[in-house]
Amino acid sequence: MKKLISIIAFSTIMFAGVGSTFAASHTVSKGETYWKIGVNYGVPVNSLMKANNAKNSNLNIGQKITIPASSITTSEKDLLARLVEAEAKGESYAGKVAVATVILNRVDSSLFPNTVNGVIYQSGQFTPVSNGSIKKAASSTSKKAVNEALAFRGQGSGSLYFYNPKKTTNTWLRSKKVTITIGNHVFAK
Repeated sequence: MKKLISIIAFSTIMFAGVGSTFAASHTVSKGETYWKIGVNYGVPVNSLMKANNAKNSNLNIGQKITIPASSITTSEKDLLARLVEAEAKGESYAGKVAVATVILNRVDSSLFPNTVNGVIYQSGQFTPVSNGSIKKAASSTSKKAVNEALAFRGQGSGSLYFYNPKKTTNTWLRSKKVTITIGNHVFAK
């Protein structure tokens, strides 16, 4: 019996929310916005508003809203945060959010694999994968940047690439249309 309970508990932990539409509920507090709630839960603001049939961005204190299931798993969030930590170490918070956004844009693009793991581990794409620095734990700042990128998902300029012009001579990458420069990184599509 203990073994059966352990198996059920393990399965629940491993598969809750993965590919499901399970949702949580949240009671709005003073000063909260869809944006703040989206960042807190790591869900796109667009999805949050859609799940609550919101016609506008107004929220009322005490209002109960549905938090849709995240589109990526906890382990994918961790992997993404570790990549952000390794790729954007020393960059501003905005730079970290932008790096995470590029990965999510790739997941949503038909040009790349359709999972966070697939994008990050795609051969030859990210130096931290090849040099092993992706194995180091992410900071709380990188984890927060991932949640913010998730909240922002689907609202940016569509950047699919980033590079440090001081570290790359790749002419193909440099030929892409620049969307923004943040710190030492150029973002492009």
